[in-house]
Amino acid sequence: MKIEAVPPKTHLPPLAKLALELGPLGVFFLGNAYADRFGFAADQRLFVATGLFIAATLLALAVHYAWVRRLPIMPLVSGIVVVVFGGLTLALQDEVFIKLKPTIVNSLFGAVLLGGLAFGRPLLALVLDSVFDLTPEGWRKLTFRWGVFFFVLAAINEVVWRTQTTDFWVSFKVFGIMPLTVAFALAQTPLLLRHERKSGQA
Repeated sequence: MKIEAVPPKTHLPPLAKLALELGPLGVFFLGNAYADRFGFAADQRLFVATGLFIAATLLALAVHYAWVRRLPIMPLVSGIVVVVFGGLTLALQDEVFIKLKPTIVNSLFGAVLLGGLAFGRPLLALVLDSVFDLTPEGWRKLTFRWGVFFFVLAAINEVVWRTQTTDFWVSFKVFGIMPLTVAFALAQTPLLLRHERKSGQA
């Protein structure tokens, strides 16, 4: 009987992955910024942007799945929350739901990471669909840092949407949270290098 080798797990090219992750946010920002130029009332801009955000998120997930035949946990969970809370925003005409989405997603990931760590299971590789190969100590440290960071992002979102205008919140969601996340990820480079699993290391 012929046994076929299992093909290795494929990953999206970095630029394609970045485009699929940032694309829906860009659509959300542009929808909120320019909806009134297409005849929508000013107080309807966020609802138009939310509808476009849902559509763009679903499209990004579909493209991701078509490309690699699987969906990583983080974009999938985030997409589900976008659809649920974006749908509530549109159905109830209440912008609070879409503004709560980042708080809920970040709190969820923070709780999963720190909760798993408390039970001795660093889950970062699963949650972030990571391609790094770290030592157990490296995974524990990185998981703890990202878990705390997700809660910080949740707190920042709560402060911003509760104290600032909707337009400021939308802009900060796109041009504030993403640079913060990228900066934090880059700041973990020394840890990644220090705890990278060497060839033959258990």
